[in-house]
Amino acid sequence: MTTTSFSSTQQRDAVTLGRATTTLDELVRIADGAPVALDPDALSYMDTVSGYIHNAMNRGDVIYGLTTGVGDLVTERLSADQIASMQLNMLRSHACGMGADLSVREVRAMMAVMLKSLLQGCSGVSAELAQRMALMLNRQVTPWSPAGGSVGYLIATAHIGLSLFGEGQCWYQGQLLPSADALAKAGIPPRVPGPREGHALISGTYEITALACLAVRDFEQLLPVADMAGGMCLEALKGNTRGYDARLHALRPHAGQQETARILRRLLQGSDILQRYRDHRVQDALSLRCIPQIHGAVRDQLAHCRHIVTTELNAVTDNPVFLIEADELVTLPGGNGHGAPLALALDALAVAIAQLSTASQARSDRITNVHLSGLPAFLVGKSGANSGMMIPPYVAAALAGDNRSLAAPASVHTVSTCAGQEDHISMGVSAARKARQAVANAVDIVAIELLCACQAIEFHRPLRASVGTELTLAQVRKRVAFRETDTALYPDMHAVRDLIASGELSRQLCALINDEAENG
Repeated sequence: MTTTSFSSTQQRDAVTLGRATTTLDELVRIADGAPVALDPDALSYMDTVSGYIHNAMNRGDVIYGLTTGVGDLVTERLSADQIASMQLNMLRSHACGMGADLSVREVRAMMAVMLKSLLQGCSGVSAELAQRMALMLNRQVTPWSPAGGSVGYLIATAHIGLSLFGEGQCWYQGQLLPSADALAKAGIPPRVPGPREGHALISGTYEITALACLAVRDFEQLLPVADMAGGMCLEALKGNTRGYDARLHALRPHAGQQETARILRRLLQGSDILQRYRDHRVQDALSLRCIPQIHGAVRDQLAHCRHIVTTELNAVTDNPVFLIEADELVTLPGGNGHGAPLALALDALAVAIAQLSTASQARSDRITNVHLSGLPAFLVGKSGANSGMMIPPYVAAALAGDNRSLAAPASVHTVSTCAGQEDHISMGVSAARKARQAVANAVDIVAIELLCACQAIEFHRPLRASVGTELTLAQVRKRVAFRETDTALYPDMHAVRDLIASGELSRQLCALINDEAENG
């Protein structure tokens, strides 16, 4: 058995995968480049089960996908010499993706989910296959795959599987190379697939799970920034915080609503602006007053989706699966590879993202509207010759419209495939891809709101803003100056977007939110 080796620094940063629970955050760390370590006990158990598989083959047992064809070819029996070639042929026939390329991050996430599943020991493959995948992750050899064409499984994982055995293409050191060349340059020797080592790579919900992990984590990172952007707009518009009172939300005790109200109360502490205009308006517009209700409902849906995705990450979704009971191999064919649980959760998440996007866009429009805001027209002091922030809310409106379109569910569009054998498909990959795009759009939408809010808040100087606003404004001003006259806007918009996407602002806001000593 070959070993997976990496430096002591990598070992400290490595994520250990095995039969113990893996968190969504650990999966995303691997996707973002962290190395992996493999639990020796999990590897040992994999080889134990693999040994039972070999014995079953020698006895001539009928096992789906191993001694039979797959899908509608389930009735076809394979001879001993066909079993080996079938595994590679299965990958070749299934590697038929279309469209744009998956990113390196997305492929690494898929590889990590596949690896996690194999390490459960229920797929019947050898430990060497898991070690090979770990070597590729640790040596940054990333299979190439198109993003389109998967109804819930089969496509991207087939491209990844081909690359494991030297076919297809891989990214290595910034180049897209034939997989055999990339593996050779990385010092990974050739390998022929063993029993089930093609079928096991394409039978689970690995694609959906991986994309879902990235969507959930990226959206979680955006939420505190979206709270802050909304709070800054309320502050700049001389709003009041009575709608965030804990007593009010105790009367409607949804967890996300109460948490969002708590976050807003913390972020908006210490504001001279809010104190000065405490009685300026009895009641604010819904996009301001109802941030706890809107963002809170979004939080609840996100929490549900995280639970579903974490469960799936630690599940075995192969078909068939193999157990050892009373020293006997038990083969369980079934349907754990159906992606319905993930597809439904991701469709709901896309709806939630659309809700947050629409509220953010409404605030961007309001804060730039001189007839509603009481601030200079389009947030520029020298209006007329200067358009200021007139057009960014248009961009937010377009992106929010896109997110409303992406909120249409994918999971209802099931069709019959594979000569009627697979006659109810999940469309889970489509749901995951929609959610990923919706998150990306939402980051842009919130970036626009944040840019407008930072511009607006400075018209209240010398009054001091709240602790959250001052922190956020300081971070934005490191990258974007206050706008006196018109210059190209897109560099500022992209700079704020990059600040949000980096996660740095979210980390700082979360530290402030959870600082109980100051929170009192």
